[in-house]
Amino acid sequence: MTDVWAVGDAYEVYMGRWSAWIADAFVRLLAVPSGRSWLDVGCGTGALTAAVLARAEPSRVTGVDPAEGFLAHARARVTDPRVTFYSGDARSLPVPDGSFDAVVSGLALNFVPGPERAVAECVRAAAPGGAVAAYVWDYAEGMAMLRHFWTAAVALDPAAAELDEGRRFPLCRPEPLRDLWTGAGLRDVAVRPIETVAVFTGFDDLWTPFLGGQGPAPGYLATLSAEDREVLRDRLREGLVVAADGSIVLPARAWAVSGVRPR
Repeated sequence: MTDVWAVGDAYEVYMGRWSAWIADAFVRLLAVPSGRSWLDVGCGTGALTAAVLARAEPSRVTGVDPAEGFLAHARARVTDPRVTFYSGDARSLPVPDGSFDAVVSGLALNFVPGPERAVAECVRAAAPGGAVAAYVWDYAEGMAMLRHFWTAAVALDPAAAELDEGRRFPLCRPEPLRDLWTGAGLRDVAVRPIETVAVFTGFDDLWTPFLGGQGPAPGYLATLSAEDREVLRDRLREGLVVAADGSIVLPARAWAVSGVRPR
């Protein structure tokens, strides 16, 4: 099974509502001065690009992503004339050398085969003294929604453990991120957590987004029979703490890494 990232609307229902908050916190954390140029690598549906526009007062923003469905969503979502979106691969960015003051990536780097090459491209695109930064979900411990899902899935189907993002993406931890950035020759490297909570109005609000087919967990669910999906649904529900009003509150954490291209 391969990860599916193609349908912008389905992704927004599944993960986009948390992505916007994380993107805003990330831009505030970077504190890049106003009037700078930004490159958003793996821009997806445009959450980080929108946060840059809202928080950083950029001169221009360029977004690059390989998924045409996500780019269509981003273009509809972000219509500011300072923004341009391109189809492209993070490992071969369609931009000149040293052309951006800030090169960033949100929730995408772990899905790129050969992340070292992608980070090298980010460094190439950054101007001397420019910021190179990214953030990824803490799949191993900090994304409780997925931890509950895979715990339930593996209890029913041990083979599902191979698909668990916490196992597949060791990059999504502080030390591997730090090593990746320092290995790319960046200086002043820092890794910091960005934390929030995911609030679901009820179990259906948590479960229904898994049916959209976007990402590893929904992709796995799509391979199951209707009967097996119902069994997994019930198993997942049993493992959750539900408040008196029916709501479910789960922690969500991302790791942000940043560095500076040497002058």
